[in-house]
This record gives sequence, C-alpha cells and structure tokens, in this order.
Amino acid sequence: MKLLVFGQTGQVARELARVAPQAVFLGRGQADLADPAACAAAIHAHRPDAVINAAAWTAVDRAETEEAAALLVNAAAPGAMAQACADLGAPLVHISTDYVFDGSGQVAWKPGDTPAPQNAYGRTKLAGEVAVQASGARHVILRTSWVFSAHGANFVKTMLRLGADRALLRVVADQIGGPTPAAAIAGACLTIAGALRDGAAGGTHHFAGAPETSWACFARETFAQAGLAVAVEDIATADYPTPARRPLNSRLDCAALTADFGIMPPDWRTGLAAVIGELKGA
Repeated sequence: MKLLVFGQTGQVARELARVAPQAVFLGRGQADLADPAACAAAIHAHRPDAVINAAAWTAVDRAETEEAAALLVNAAAPGAMAQACADLGAPLVHISTDYVFDGSGQVAWKPGDTPAPQNAYGRTKLAGEVAVQASGARHVILRTSWVFSAHGANFVKTMLRLGADRALLRVVADQIGGPTPAAAIAGACLTIAGALRDGAAGGTHHFAGAPETSWACFARETFAQAGLAVAVEDIATADYPTPARRPLNSRLDCAALTADFGIMPPDWRTGLAAVIGELKGA
C-alpha cells in the first residue's frame, strides 16, 4: 500500500514511522497545514493508495487566543486533504479528539452522540470533522484521547520530569478518560487505512485506552512503574484553572471500532510500561 502521512515529528507520526517506514511522511517543510492548498497539492502529486492525517494544532490553551490559526490547521487543511482524496478515490484516516464533546455525564461517549465542544481547540477539531465528512471522500474519523509516548510533550513525560525533583504533586482527579499510547493509535490507523483501501465502509469511530482512569491515578501508575517515590494529592479541576476548559468526562465507547475493524482498546498500563522502558533506555 502506497501510504501518505501528514505529520513527521508528532507522537503518532513518529510511531507510524516505526511500523510503516515505507510510507511517505510530510512534515511542515513539505506540506504546511497552515497552507491547505499545499496539502491538497501534495496528495495529487503523490497519488497515494491511502492518506493518514496525523498532524494537527494541539496547543489547547493557545487555541483560545489563536482560534483562527488553529481553525486553518485543524479544519481547513483536513478539508482540503479530504477533497483531494475524493478526487483521487483514495481513503483518508483523520485523527480527532474527545474534546469535541462537552464532558458532561459519566457515560462513555458513542460516535453518534451530539458534539458540543467547550473550548476553541474542540471547536476547530469538530470543524475539521465536518469538512472531512462533507468532502465525499471515503474516510474514517478516529477520535482518541490522552495521547502519550516517549516523544513530544505529553502527560507522562511531564509527570516524570516533575517527579524527578518533587516528593508531592497535586493532580486533577475529577477528569476521567482513557490514556492512549501513540503506538496503539498508529497501529489502528494502519489497520483502518488498509481496510478502507480494500473497500471497508468508513465513518466516525472512537479509540482510547482501557481501563478508564483519572489524571491523578494515571500519575500514580506512572510513578509506580518508573520507581519514583512521589505522592499524588487529588485536586479538582476548579483548583487547577487553565485558559481552555477541559471536559470532566472523556470516556470513549470503542465498541463500534472493535465490531467494524477488529481493533480492541489497548491496555494503557502496558503501553505505559513500554514508554517508560524506552525513556529509561534513551
């Protein structure tokens, strides 16, 4: 399969490069998502069998003051990619987020539930979903959550950095979701891209790690696996204000993905062990 990936240095793109080294990876220098026309042109030039968009504006708080710029990257660019894919008959796998939901309730969100983003980042990602859906391209929108890996900026690396110097950390305990290893997302994207190329139906799906947990419990498991003696104090979201509101309920129902593509939710604790092992060996 001739695979074209948007993204080169992000968490999922780095993991895709490990499992699909034969793919063509486009970084900002080859296809800047701030230039949607360039993204479409790249697809027409490479004429791939399938496209994975693993690039995005992920600075959640900064999007609150730079929403127009985030909208260009998270909505206009994926829309242009999808239109180019429709022109060529190439399927598209587009990664989205749990932040398209408002975080209410305690029940896992299903793909068909009504989105209601509560921050700018979520609004731009939802706009990207709408653009992909409207393009006519065969596609899968893959919503995921709490991504972590040995690369880039993420919760695990932040906790390990802070835990190296502190004996106590206060961590939010009332936000519940599924930490998701970037390596698992990469594997899911490859499986989906192959299935779409072979004629599988597309749509919107959820993919997140299991079991559900809080940020505070995620931190505790991180310290335990890393062998760091750090106490974690539970705090409420209200005690840790950020420019962008975070959803309290980030649970994602992944049953449809399992039924349609045979992809099971990964155990994030196993993924965490692999990441910590990689970081220790670096």
